[in-house]
Amino acid sequence: MTTVEKPQYRVIGTRPIRPDGVEKVTGKALYGADIRLPGMIYGKILRSPHAHARILRIDTSEAERAPGVLAVVTHADLPVAADRVEELGESAVNVREVAENILASQKVLYRGHAVAAVAATSPHLAEEALQLIKVEYEVLPHVLDVLDAMRDDAPLLDENRRTKTLMTGELSEKPSNVASYNRFQGGDVEAAFAEADVVIEREFRTKMVHQGYIEPQNSTANWNADGTLTIWTSTQGAFAVRNLVAEVLRKPIAQVKVVPMEIGGGFGGKLPIYLDPVAALLSKKSGRPVKIVMSRTEVFEATGPTSGTVIRVKAAAKGDRLTAVQASLFYEAGAFPGSSVGAGSMTMLAPYNVENFVIDAYDVVVNKPKTAAYRAPGAPAAAFAIESVIDELARHQKVDPLVFRKVNSARKGTKMVNGIAFPRIGHEECVEAALNSDHYRSPIEGPYRGRGVASGYWFNGGMQSSVVVAVNTDGTVNLIEGSTDIGGTRASLAMQLAETLGIPYENIRPSVVDTDSIGHNDVTGGSRTTFATGMAVYEAGMAIRREMVARAAKLWGLPEDDVEYDAGIIRSKKDGRQFTFKELAAQSARTGGPITGKASLVARGVGGAYGTHIVDVEVDPDTGKVTILRYTAVQDVGTAIHPSYVEGQIQGGVVQGIGWALNEEYVFDEQGRMVNASFLDYRMPTALDVPMIDTILVEVPNPGHPYGVRGVGEVPIVPPLAAIANAIYDATGYRFTELPMSPRRIVEALNGLSG
Repeated sequence: MTTVEKPQYRVIGTRPIRPDGVEKVTGKALYGADIRLPGMIYGKILRSPHAHARILRIDTSEAERAPGVLAVVTHADLPVAADRVEELGESAVNVREVAENILASQKVLYRGHAVAAVAATSPHLAEEALQLIKVEYEVLPHVLDVLDAMRDDAPLLDENRRTKTLMTGELSEKPSNVASYNRFQGGDVEAAFAEADVVIEREFRTKMVHQGYIEPQNSTANWNADGTLTIWTSTQGAFAVRNLVAEVLRKPIAQVKVVPMEIGGGFGGKLPIYLDPVAALLSKKSGRPVKIVMSRTEVFEATGPTSGTVIRVKAAAKGDRLTAVQASLFYEAGAFPGSSVGAGSMTMLAPYNVENFVIDAYDVVVNKPKTAAYRAPGAPAAAFAIESVIDELARHQKVDPLVFRKVNSARKGTKMVNGIAFPRIGHEECVEAALNSDHYRSPIEGPYRGRGVASGYWFNGGMQSSVVVAVNTDGTVNLIEGSTDIGGTRASLAMQLAETLGIPYENIRPSVVDTDSIGHNDVTGGSRTTFATGMAVYEAGMAIRREMVARAAKLWGLPEDDVEYDAGIIRSKKDGRQFTFKELAAQSARTGGPITGKASLVARGVGGAYGTHIVDVEVDPDTGKVTILRYTAVQDVGTAIHPSYVEGQIQGGVVQGIGWALNEEYVFDEQGRMVNASFLDYRMPTALDVPMIDTILVEVPNPGHPYGVRGVGEVPIVPPLAAIANAIYDATGYRFTELPMSPRRIVEALNGLSG
């Protein structure tokens, strides 16, 4: 671990047992599909067999008469949704488009688009009843490729959509599949190209890939007789679900309660809503609680993967300096606008100080599932492109690739492409740690073996958080929060509270509660929870400290300024009298009643984070198989609250990046059908495919947080795509510009068969 400017802590930096661990390993933890309610029935959804078609007629009469069927719904059962944008914390969505994605009205826009739903007394009866729904379609031409969708003669997904130029707000005259266009620019790119020693121009392609969470989407809804609605679901944002369901169903927010269940992975994919309004409508019609659980095929075909992309990069170097970058990013949004191209365009150059740049970003709709966030959404594909070109520039200039990155590194005061200057950041420290690592200093020998490096960046998030802390009379503490625990945040928040109060971690009992039981919390996404909710925990802890000082001062007849709080001890500065935290907690009833602290805030001072990765590979030229021999991930983690969880986050992100680089992709046939919609055919890495991932934690504390926290969960998926591509080039002399670098593509490339 490389540590920079870090104070000494008592709890932070240790590795205690997670508070939810026992329930999970013993099978007692309840996930979304585990809900059992009296009188509960089961929902199933009918989905489009076509990639693009007009709905001419839906006849549900026969399904409604089927045995065991208690309710059938279509888009006609949804209230007319407002054409307005709803902020979800990490992103914003158009409510009308959300409703259209939940149940199609006039057109289906991708295979798997929901058309109708049935609730019956068993899942099997509901499934059978779906076959009785008659839907008459007019099949329309579809478009799957992002560049094809931009053509003037491309089939239009929405005849009323115009391209919005984000810099001016202007709309195009003609309808288009390009939902939006944006540009970032600075300096004089053409002059820099003219003066450069070398200019390299490449086009890169990546495919849609899925987050690969184990637990499928689920929702159980109970529409009560008094009009209130309760939803049990696995989600990354219970308040986002509540607000969106209220918008889509046109209900007051106070009438919707969302109970977040344990979550079996999400990585951004469980931010949108798909099933909740459908389950609610079925419950309303049937008068019974309704549970819907997606099949794995539905998860692939009907939820949000990340965008497929085409990225064109032109970059220049003079000596060891990166002098100019021109890039065009074309991202698939799926059936509705909202790809991650904005984040991709803003993170692309974040590791570097480059004065001359032009970045054009296009958000394009295609006849595929609406995309969703996936761990640093937009950044991995953009990094794959620019980091591959930077590797090529460094090699051409005969400069070590890590030295090239260090020379050109962003530092405090370097401006992002949007003109905002960085505060204290740690990219340079990451590159330095990588240069000095045992891995990078070791030789890489043998035929078809190579080493690659790459850097990456993610903004991290702040947003809104609320917590309540209650002190019990025995000195234990209840921490009530509303942030879904998707990566060990119960532990990281409890540790920050224990540090603030100066009491043992084991004395903190954290609980994630429903939306009626705590103030608003934005989503668990954007690597924000340990930072933002941790800041709220700190503020609540400080409120308790002030209250305890006030109570001790009252007992001793002293001014509050004469009493101090230090490491769980409340002490008189004058005569040394003191209470332990536990002793004063025991006297709460006679000193003013229960001792509580609370905080609700919008977290400011977010610290972005960097990673630099090193990977060694071996390529089998006969089979095309790539073996990862060794992998080291260096990351600026701010302050590692719980180092084991930090390391686990980094290792998990790397493994997902390895899958993205080497195997994973959505494969569509000519009719727009995904042909590998199962874990059998959608190839994800297993433990047998990867070595132990080594981590080097660089701690450059974030000055915007009381404990220096930076989010850690998203950066580690950004560098692997490019690092592995650069290693394969080092091993074979062939530079791959399309992902995945699967065995078939490698064999074809090395044998000249891909042209």
